[in-house]
Amino acid sequence: MDFAQALAGHLKAIDTRDLDGFLATVHPDASVILPNGTLLDGKQAIADFHAAWFDDSDWSIRTETVRAETMGDAAFAVLSVLYDDLDPEGTPYQKKYYLTLYFTRRDERWLLVHDQNTFV
Repeated sequence: MDFAQALAGHLKAIDTRDLDGFLATVHPDASVILPNGTLLDGKQAIADFHAAWFDDSDWSIRTETVRAETMGDAAFAVLSVLYDDLDPEGTPYQKKYYLTLYFTRRDERWLLVHDQNTFV
């Protein structure tokens, strides 16, 4: 699978809230930095967070790839993101930001190793 296909699969799993499909794209030692600055370290922490997030039906996310590059067994993508959600009081809000995803190729599969996801 080439990187573009792997990235598309990763993003589709997020968009459709497919936890198993999402986790199939995550490296065991991956990390995620959440919009509030919290670090999720390791696939289990990422799985726990995403299980709860995917159960929340209030949000939607739209992405557009700004740049994607592969360098041997490493790749990254910079995405422009439009994120819509409800705050704890039920008031809608929208965030526009950039998201950077780093992947590595392992056994002919591209796996996410780091997700930098911080609102401005």
